[in-house]
Amino acid sequence: MSDPLAGLLSALDLTDTGARTSEDIFTGGSQWQPHGRVFGGQVLAQSLIAAQRTLPDERAAHSMHGYFLRPGSLDRPITFSVDRIHDGRSFSTRRTQAYQDGKPILSMIASFQDPDVGLDHQVDMPDDIPDPDSLPTAAHVLKDIDHPAARAWGSDRPFDIRHVPAPIYLTVEGHHVAHQAVWLKTVSPMPDDENLHRAALVYASDYTIQESVIRRHGLPWVTPGLKVASLDHAMWLHRFGRVDEWNLYVQESPNAVGGRGLSQGRIYNRAGVLLASVAQEIMVRVP
Repeated sequence: MSDPLAGLLSALDLTDTGARTSEDIFTGGSQWQPHGRVFGGQVLAQSLIAAQRTLPDERAAHSMHGYFLRPGSLDRPITFSVDRIHDGRSFSTRRTQAYQDGKPILSMIASFQDPDVGLDHQVDMPDDIPDPDSLPTAAHVLKDIDHPAARAWGSDRPFDIRHVPAPIYLTVEGHHVAHQAVWLKTVSPMPDDENLHRAALVYASDYTIQESVIRRHGLPWVTPGLKVASLDHAMWLHRFGRVDEWNLYVQESPNAVGGRGLSQGRIYNRAGVLLASVAQEIMVRVP
């Protein structure tokens, strides 16, 4: 679609097939990607939407853990089967399996909770981050590059993403450190649906979480022969926040070994409220 956010919302609008076994069955399509594979954040968000469809809206997701099993193909629909593992007085647990051609491409388990009160604290947001309006857009950084990936990163994403200190699309500027931050928000307003905002935040959490690993080793995305693939993804949704407003995604990599790198992240709204925590391990191979 010419409107990237409309493409995201269309992908998240799953179809209830009416089919029932012991599980609930939904189907969904995919957004175009220059490399021809399904974006991991998309299938994570769709899996969460499928699970949420089996619950009341007010019982919202607070954690999810997924494993990427196979690359997904853009030219085939994805089937989502939801197992209603447990429903308690306050919590529910769901397992979602995403399939193409009868084979699982993602397996996710998620937990949901009714609104509740209790202890409340958080790690503060860093106070030395430049304002997002002072940073260049991806479209500006990549405007002189005539390549499908550059056009996709610069203009076709449903999120405006601005790096601190600088993106690593083409080069790694400055010291080779294992941390970075990005500001992100959707390119246009979202519907007033809190669970849709949560799913979109899950979607966006997979965009740049890998970069603290390869930044540490001075590897931009254009490094010849560089191969990066997400192995798993865990996310804890602490507090609600809108994704059509600026949010700060602080990322760091504590470890890389054995062809794998671990990244961790925290997502804050502009007021400094901690919305979510993220962890992902990737496969990374360098010639």
